[in-house]
Amino acid sequence: MPATTPWLIAGLGNPGPDYSGNRHNVGFMVADLLAGRTGGRFKSHKAGRAQVLEGRIGVPGTTSTRVVLAKPMSYMNVSGGPVKALLDFYGIGTDRLLVVHDELDIDYGTLRLKFGGGDNGHNGLKSLTKLLGRDYYRVRFGVGRPPGRMQVADYVLKDFSSTERKELDYFVDRAADACESLITDGLERAQSTYNT
Repeated sequence: MPATTPWLIAGLGNPGPDYSGNRHNVGFMVADLLAGRTGGRFKSHKAGRAQVLEGRIGVPGTTSTRVVLAKPMSYMNVSGGPVKALLDFYGIGTDRLLVVHDELDIDYGTLRLKFGGGDNGHNGLKSLTKLLGRDYYRVRFGVGRPPGRMQVADYVLKDFSSTERKELDYFVDRAADACESLITDGLERAQSTYNT
C-alpha cells in the first residue's frame, strides 16, 4: 500500500437531529471535533451513504497524515455498508481503518484503544465485522452500563445526562487526541497515554 494511502476514521452514530446528543452518537461527536480541527466541512460522498471530509492531521508539513473522516448516514446497525464502500473507493485496507464508538462495558469517559477483537454486542461493530472481518483499530469511548433495569437499547439512544454533559466536551476532545495519536504515534504509544 502506498505511503500516501490515507487513514479512514469512521465515527459511528445514527443520522438526524433526534439522535445527535445520544450516547450512541459519541463517534459522530469525535468525528465532528476532528473535522473542526482540520478546518474542513463534511460533504455527502458518492460512494456510500456517508458524510466525508478529506484532510490532514498531525504537525503540518511532512509529518502530517492524510485522513478521510466519515460519518455513516445509515443507521448504526448497518454501518458496515457505507464504511466498506469508502474503503473500496479510496483503496484503503482495514489496517488503516479506525472506528470510534460508544462502549457499555467501560466507565463513562474512559477510553480504550485496541486493534481487532469482538463486537461485544455492539450492533455497529457487528455490521462492520460481518463485512470486513475483525482486524481494524478501535477507539472505545466508555458510556457505562444502564442504571437499574433500563434496557440497553433505551440507554444508548438517550442523551447524555446533565451531569455527564458537564465533562462531555473534555472527554470528546481527549478521544479526538487519542485518534490523532494512534495514527501519528502508533497503537502502543497511544495506548500508554490514553488507555486509562
